[in-house]
Amino acid sequence: MLSILIAVAFASSALAGDLFPRFKGVAPVNNAKYESECGSCHFAYQPGLLPSRSWRKLMEPRELEDHFGDNAEMEESERIAILDFLISHAAETSWYKRSTKINRSVHKGQTPLRITETRYIKRKHEEIPRKMTLDNPKVRSLSYCNNCHMRAADGVYDDDTVRIPNFPAWDD
Repeated sequence: MLSILIAVAFASSALAGDLFPRFKGVAPVNNAKYESECGSCHFAYQPGLLPSRSWRKLMEPRELEDHFGDNAEMEESERIAILDFLISHAAETSWYKRSTKINRSVHKGQTPLRITETRYIKRKHEEIPRKMTLDNPKVRSLSYCNNCHMRAADGVYDDDTVRIPNFPAWDD
């Protein structure tokens, strides 16, 4: 009887793994409208890097009017379409491991407007010296994910895909 229960438990967990897969990293962007509209000015950040409440705030018309110092206003229909994409793929809806960790790092009352404001991202970058990021003219900010993360566009942010410009291989 015990062997039957163990077999059923094992089969159930294996089946759950098939039904609810967990992937590393974050889901890559698969929305041409978002990539062309937002990606024309900056790296098209994956929606899984922030919770939906952050994307809602960032996509408000008044926020787009002054989007980190730039005017990013767009047609209302485009704004709504992009917002729908961002919300439906935000961190709390993702099966990707890194998105789940990012979402857990954001307190319920917080609405970060920058990915670099999340506790998870801060912790992952805290040991990197300023001279390698902010003072590095080829990086300038942690906001330029794709300057160091060679596979950022694919949603891969693993340590072994990091190449910090102007510095030899980085290994924390």
